[in-house]
Amino acid sequence: FISSYLWCTILWNVGSGYDQFDRKEGIVCIFRWGFPGKNRRILLRFLMKDIQSIKVEFKEGIYTRRVLYMKIRRQGLIPLPPTDENLTPREIEQKAAQLAFFLRVPIEV
Repeated sequence: FISSYLWCTILWNVGSGYDQFDRKEGIVCIFRWGFPGKNRRILLRFLMKDIQSIKVEFKEGIYTRRVLYMKIRRQGLIPLPPTDENLTPREIEQKAAQLAFFLRVPIEV
């Protein structure tokens, strides 16, 4: 059962998508594919001025977790997908700094 679930997740491309930052219009769009059904397409749109900060989360141990979040006013934390699972903490911080510089927001750790 678990293997069929994992294969379906891979075949349906669940979790993939894109982030679009349009500084000219001041709009951010986050698109993700979900499981087939009514809510397969997940699209979040909000204004750049509603982005409060970029948050970096590090959890070391058996299950290492390194995640970037965007903190959005009235929507909370939205995780940004990793581009490469093997990034060092320094590389994650550099990506966070680049994104924060582009969006003109502070970084939280």
